[in-house]
Amino acid sequence: MRNKNVLFIVRAALIAAIYVVLTCFVSAIGLASGAIQVRVSEALTILPYFSASAIPGLFVGCILANLLTGAAVFDVVFGSIATLLGAVGTYLLRKHRFLCTLPPVIANMVIIPPMLRYGYGLVMEYGGRDWSIPFYMFTVGAGEVICCCMMGTVLLNALAKVRNVIFRDTCAETA
Repeated sequence: MRNKNVLFIVRAALIAAIYVVLTCFVSAIGLASGAIQVRVSEALTILPYFSASAIPGLFVGCILANLLTGAAVFDVVFGSIATLLGAVGTYLLRKHRFLCTLPPVIANMVIIPPMLRYGYGLVMEYGGRDWSIPFYMFTVGAGEVICCCMMGTVLLNALAKVRNVIFRDTCAETA
């Protein structure tokens, strides 16, 4: 029992570390935050498909990445909650290989646009109307589709081939 708990914590910590490194790398080229974001680390939100330890790993990784990349406090809180909800959704849909990539997309499309508009004050006006929320839903959603659905599916298919090696102790829960 003790070894399973240690393995759970170590796996979560490794996932958090990978999330942070990927986010910091992409942040250096300006794609990890803002109105148009392609946060490559969000591809890792498919990992709950294989192991529940990915849920706290992704949540902590997102918190740390947001802090390290200079996000505002509300972004650290709400951005991390979006990743947490996406990871939980992926875990709950782990029996449905295609659908499990969608919860992170939906969570970020719902939570991030109002934060960008009201938290950061990013306004997108056209024709005298405020189009910020729909515009950011589109841009954030497009970035999430690229990262979670496309890159995440590639990662899921690659890891599925070695799941018995990497996720040996958790294979029964996704079988």
